[in-house]
Amino acid sequence: PPPAGVRSPLQWGVESGVADLFGAGVQSMAVQSREFFFRYRSAAQWLDVFRMFYGPTHKAFGALDAPTGRDLARDLLALAEAHNTSTVGALRVPSDYLEIVAITTS
Repeated sequence: PPPAGVRSPLQWGVESGVADLFGAGVQSMAVQSREFFFRYRSAAQWLDVFRMFYGPTHKAFGALDAPTGRDLARDLLALAEAHNTSTVGALRVPSDYLEIVAITTS
């Protein structure tokens, strides 16, 4: 569980829980679903970047022995390819996110 007073990141992108994260000082809030496209030369390049620079992926691979790390890499590459919408041999994976603009009192 997160430390006391820290809300779960799983609530950050859920419209029903977002107002609670900002607290009582919110005057108005606009919430809109958006789409982001992960774009890489290949699934392998995407995985290399995430293994090196994205903390949770970096830590996960760092905690695994070599055979298990290879299994995880194989599974992640298969998942990326399963969601790949590119028609030119690159990697293009759509991802939904929640854009939130909140106006607060000072």
